[in-house]
Amino acid sequence: MQWDTPANDKVIAKTVDSLKQNGVDAIIVTNGEEAKKKVLDFLPKNSEVMTMTSITLETTGIAAAINESGDYDSVKNKLSKLDRAKDSREMQRIGTAPEWAIGSVHAITEDGKLLIASMTGSQLPAYAYGAGHVIWVVGTQKIVKNLDDGMERIYDYILPLETKRARKAYNLPDTFNSNVSKLLIINKEIIPNRLTVILVKEKLGF
Repeated sequence: MQWDTPANDKVIAKTVDSLKQNGVDAIIVTNGEEAKKKVLDFLPKNSEVMTMTSITLETTGIAAAINESGDYDSVKNKLSKLDRAKDSREMQRIGTAPEWAIGSVHAITEDGKLLIASMTGSQLPAYAYGAGHVIWVVGTQKIVKNLDDGMERIYDYILPLETKRARKAYNLPDTFNSNVSKLLIINKEIIPNRLTVILVKEKLGF
């Protein structure tokens, strides 16, 4: 099964309808540049924003626009100034409940469920409950038929790629292997307008 081919318009439309029925707002855009504009349109100037680690945010320029522009209160910048050995509790506190959390997901099912896998779990509290608002930017190659396909996508496709990314990004040895320590599945959101998915009709991230 191919996991890197953008979904067709019929599948995208079905997924959008399902997300909305599950309390998740959904928007369709053509490309990464349009997705970046949509994200920045959502964010009030000077608002507190946490950008989660994401190839999608990096390649679209969203992470840089938030963390380097000075237009927002960047949680990522605050975290970079702290010492993990001494300030780990403070880092946990400010990272789990930002006003806005921006990131991506690893799979979306056609019936509107979102799957996010993590080795540390650092992004999951904000997504599940802590953040006031969450925006996910998602290439439509991440749309899958059902939860079983979503799990297969995570373990068989994403996990090996994430291992390679982490080895390079953090200068880790070839013996290092990433793992799915924690997995968040969002079936439904009960708070109106809290979660938004921006579906991009091109391959973004993995």
